[in-house]
Amino acid sequence: MNRRATFSLLIAWLLFWAMMVATAVQEFLRHEPGHGGLWQPILWESSSMLVASLLLAMQRLATRRYDGLLTTPVRWFARQALWLPVWWILFTPLAFGIRHAVYAAIGLEYRHEPWGETFLYENIKISIFVVIFTLITFGILSFRAAEQANAQLRTAQLHQLTQQMQPHFLFNALNTISSLMHSDVDRADATLVQLADVLRATLDVSGQQQAPLSTELRLLRGYARLMEERFIDRVQISWDIDASCGECQVPVMSMQPLLENVFKHTVERRRGVTSIAISAQRSGDALLLTISDDAGRLTTEAPAAKPGGSGIGVRNLRERLQGLYGERASLSLLQMEPAGVSAQMRLPCAS
Repeated sequence: MNRRATFSLLIAWLLFWAMMVATAVQEFLRHEPGHGGLWQPILWESSSMLVASLLLAMQRLATRRYDGLLTTPVRWFARQALWLPVWWILFTPLAFGIRHAVYAAIGLEYRHEPWGETFLYENIKISIFVVIFTLITFGILSFRAAEQANAQLRTAQLHQLTQQMQPHFLFNALNTISSLMHSDVDRADATLVQLADVLRATLDVSGQQQAPLSTELRLLRGYARLMEERFIDRVQISWDIDASCGECQVPVMSMQPLLENVFKHTVERRRGVTSIAISAQRSGDALLLTISDDAGRLTTEAPAAKPGGSGIGVRNLRERLQGLYGERASLSLLQMEPAGVSAQMRLPCAS
């Protein structure tokens, strides 16, 4: 059980015994009007709370290994029910023993019903108590298990999306090298070395969903160099990076598909030089990442560039942003005039 669940149970426990003490005090005042000694009902319930806390802790320690049975409640409750005889045997002697000891220590005698009637009454009462708190424990544990399962599912989905993007990047890089091998072997060899550097960089973030922007930019610069080799003399890339953004956390390989879209839908389709601007700036507690070009257009021929497009890169990126940040992040693609497309990603980045 994690800290939040433990804290919830503790609050419920303290509220229950506060209610029990208040009820005992009211009953004492009603039956003993004008009679002092309010310490007596407080002692009675406090001794019960002390013993019940001890037994409940023992039960929890002994049965927590069966938390895996929460999905089969009958089996889980059967394990808890085995502790009822322990309560019946230990609770009354221990609680009443404390009361007798305190009374004796101050020279008084603690009187109660005969032991047979006392055991019967107290065991019925404590059985109801155990059932109530077992139900509460089951509810809290089940809720936490559902939360953990949802978190694990979301992590698995994000990991799958990330893994889909990495082969996509690799295939494009290998296609670039393949095309160069037929025209310039030396450049193909240099590009292959650059690809190895990028792949080494990916090892630093292997298995992670987020990484510092500085690491993300290392990957992006490597990819940009690969594409500049392929489209030599047809692309110019400028960088405007705010140094204070370097430690902001961003999704791994989140900027690469945006830059890839520019090459796929703009650079590949024209002979002229395409200027690409890449920037990272702070805006309050937000990080604004922008990749824009001066020649692209948002058309039906480029579904990945549309806000609701189905291209694997942008579609996966939107799903990852939603999974990681919810409404705190956004991704928009804007048409500029007279030409050009600007992809803007806004992420939370607290100071």
